[in-house]
Amino acid sequence: MEEQKKAAVISYDPAKDRAPQLVAAGRGLIAEKILEVARAFNVPVREDRNLVHLLEALEINSDIPEELYRVVAEVLVYVYKLDNAFEEHEADKTAK
Repeated sequence: MEEQKKAAVISYDPAKDRAPQLVAAGRGLIAEKILEVARAFNVPVREDRNLVHLLEALEINSDIPEELYRVVAEVLVYVYKLDNAFEEHEADKTAK
């Protein structure tokens, strides 16, 4: 039997948040919808089954616990790098 798809969404704005937050999570159809919306808005997606497993135990809109800061920081660095690469690509397109 195929494992049910899971998804979690982390949000972090260093200007206003004291820690990253879990803002959405789900399994099955909810996970599919989360991924669909992410793709529609060009939100970077990173697969990490272990992290999703840990995050799904948290309450929605709760701060990520300190024990998970390191792994969440890795995800955020990944996202920031993708965002920067996208912005550079868009700037290059408009400069031509």
